Amino acid sequence: MRFTTVILLTLLTSMTSCGKSNNKPTDKAPSGLVVKATVSEDGSGVVLFSATASNAVSYEYDFGNGSYQTVASGNVNYTYTLPGNNTYTVKVTATSAGGQTASASIQVTVDLSLKLYWSDEFSVNGQPDASKWGYDTGTGNNGWGNAEAQYYTNRPENVMVADGKLKITAIRENYNGSAYTSTRLLTKDKFDFKYGRIEVSAKLPTGGGTWPAIWMLGSNISSAGWPASGEIDIMEHKGNEPGKIYGTLHYPGHSGAGGEGSQVMIKDVSTTFHKYVAEWSPADIRFYVDGRLYYTFSNNSSTPFNQSFFVLLNFAMGGYFGGSIDPTFTSSTFEVDYVRVYK
Repeated sequence: MRFTTVILLTLLTSMTSCGKSNNKPTDKAPSGLVVKATVSEDGSGVVLFSATASNAVSYEYDFGNGSYQTVASGNVNYTYTLPGNNTYTVKVTATSAGGQTASASIQVTVDLSLKLYWSDEFSVNGQPDASKWGYDTGTGNNGWGNAEAQYYTNRPENVMVADGKLKITAIRENYNGSAYTSTRLLTKDKFDFKYGRIEVSAKLPTGGGTWPAIWMLGSNISSAGWPASGEIDIMEHKGNEPGKIYGTLHYPGHSGAGGEGSQVMIKDVSTTFHKYVAEWSPADIRFYVDGRLYYTFSNNSSTPFNQSFFVLLNFAMGGYFGGSIDPTFTSSTFEVDYVRVYK
């Protein structure tokens, strides 16, 4: 890995004091703050930061993208994950033993060239590509629960590739004891990955009780079980809350309604294709819609989000999350233009 671009800043931009009553008589504010940033030129997004100052015992980095890190040494290796050529304003705050601070800001430009690792463009009409997708079939009694009302099938009535789109259709019909049918696709035992960017372009169904989802599960779910396997919900939508997009993580201590995440309101989710993205690294997991960052989860070695995960696309009806189903609902379709994984 080669690093060639070096940015050096020695200008002290701000200084604050905690007040005489809180400072030791000998405490001095940090001075002479120098910040360096060395950007990798290999397209990996890695930046080596260093900061030094007299009288400093810690350094807090604001990386300009919603992520923060505090270190004692002043040295940080940070990986940016947003593809393309992006400029970030990085602020470093040096703190003395008594709490006095000094800050400096620099700009770093990072050119991240992620490569397409796996995709399905849904370009061949018919059933989904069997080399990429399998099916969970049956009702919630088969192991996924949530009190959902649908029976998952692999019938062409419920799932089909046509006109360059994957189309999952939920239908109100009596089928094997259930009042609705739909489909749940997954790449388990066919494709999984660890870290990267997953981008899905989708148009969402309509109707009270509809619950489409784009998500991932840990590949060890068969042995570890849930939530120990971890779950990354890239996009969930309730037809009873039109336009409200949920991004959520589930893991031990934070499962079910206790999952960690956030929501964002988007217009025209059922008439326009939008891009739903999760960027996943050892440091964090970030959720975007159409390039807008709306939630960042701080990842670490204690979570299950440091192993391979597989991808799921499904369209549920009702259940604990989907809520009450509109009695006039007859059918609606969840359309996916593509699924792309970059590393």
